[in-house]
Amino acid sequence: MKKVLIIGGSGTIGSAFIKEFYEEYEFSSISRNELMQADLKRNFPKVDIHFSDIESESSLITIFSKVKPDIVIHMAAMKHVDLAQENPINACKVNVLGSLNVISASTKTDVPITIAISTDKACFPENVYGYSKSLMEHCFHDANTSRNKFAVCRFANVANTNGSVIPFWLSQKEKNESLKLTDKNMNRLMFSQKSAVNLINDSIKYCEKNGGGFTASTFMKSINMYNLAGVISNDVEIIGLRPGERLNEKLISQKELEYTYIEDDLILLKKEPNPNDNKLEQEYSSENADEMSLQEMLELINE
Repeated sequence: MKKVLIIGGSGTIGSAFIKEFYEEYEFSSISRNELMQADLKRNFPKVDIHFSDIESESSLITIFSKVKPDIVIHMAAMKHVDLAQENPINACKVNVLGSLNVISASTKTDVPITIAISTDKACFPENVYGYSKSLMEHCFHDANTSRNKFAVCRFANVANTNGSVIPFWLSQKEKNESLKLTDKNMNRLMFSQKSAVNLINDSIKYCEKNGGGFTASTFMKSINMYNLAGVISNDVEIIGLRPGERLNEKLISQKELEYTYIEDDLILLKKEPNPNDNKLEQEYSSENADEMSLQEMLELINE
């Protein structure tokens, strides 16, 4: 059984990945959050728990050397757009320098596969968070070798994660408060936690078979956030765009199209242009993706 070490393993996606593949891999989790790590251990007793901050390269190297993972999944990030915009130094310390520490630790301890989690905001970035994750993507691509494989999964919005909009709105509804939305015309690409963890695992399998040096995503649907809010409550308050926020997000930009490779459910971005026809023909964004149905919205809310 292969060993998987998840940095940020006690978060929503890390826990979901462990739950989905609990019998397939031997898991370890790194986090600095004692309460979340304790909850993870209670729910999944076979998971080994380690405490570290990704800003400490030496600490990561010590843990990597002890665990000897076959696969590292790097999920740790400063991920809130407005907080990153207001605290750019901290955002870069975590999202860029912390990721460089992960790369260094994986390389120095000879980890075969390291996968990082990125965001659609890294595509054509317009805010600090997007720029920091775009830099992380480039660093992971550049670190890739045939011996130590590095790759990236580029997510859009994952439903029902810590700090995401659906649990936030459900909490506001419980308190009989208005649901806060920044703009009626805001659209987002969104997919389920199950789809997100399957994307990670599919990327691992692809990396094992074909090597790294790619960014992987998958097909997902667009959701108008005002319509989503209306499914939860009739009381919606428009508060205006936050710093660094935009109405639509791109998963694959126009400039990236010639580097896309569609293989089964994966959309892969590679360094080399694709000479064949298995590539996207137009940029993939919340503005032009298929729209999510009411039933699909309800399924996401109740996931």
